[in-house]
Amino acid sequence: MNFIICFCVFILMLGLTVKHKGGLRIAANASVSCSILQISTQNFGDLTFIEYVVFVFIQIWIHISEKNKKRILSDLLQLPLSLIFTRLLNIFSTYIPTSNQFGIQLLILAMAIICTGVGAAMSLSMQFVPNPGDGIVQALAGRFNKSVGLTKNMFDCLSVCITLCISLIFAHTILGIGIGTVIAVLGVGRVIALFHHMFESQIIELVQG
Repeated sequence: MNFIICFCVFILMLGLTVKHKGGLRIAANASVSCSILQISTQNFGDLTFIEYVVFVFIQIWIHISEKNKKRILSDLLQLPLSLIFTRLLNIFSTYIPTSNQFGIQLLILAMAIICTGVGAAMSLSMQFVPNPGDGIVQALAGRFNKSVGLTKNMFDCLSVCITLCISLIFAHTILGIGIGTVIAVLGVGRVIALFHHMFESQIIELVQG
């Protein structure tokens, strides 16, 4: 079980980093920190950590309003986990190379979408403490009684809109968003939905067994 948990953490951060390094712009839910990165002096991991802290407090607010005290502890545990995630993000960003060839960029993007979607789906199905980017999607899905896959798509669209506003207001151009972001908005949520449909029951049996 510990191996599976470590694998989830690894594959999630690998997927996010590969999307960042692939050359077709960042994942939608990280595009906000990426746009701020290009107009500030902070590094990507630190900005992502700040973004994750905001996600955690939104989750806490949702669960307090639902009087779901058990989930609040899980929300708080995301803070130290976020620190580990974002340090891995900085390490992966240092050692994973970039590519300028469009075909390779598309292949890298496809691999990143699969990694991110599978890692998120596994962590949610196992009821393991999720990374805040997935945790907030799960909290919103429960709050509005929607599927995780659909909520992921909608949350990514909202993130892109916020990124556009930040970019146009402070840099007067579009930052952190490209064709890869658009594909990821559609792709990651669909991978999560497909993985849940195919393997959720097996993962739950593995956890309970």
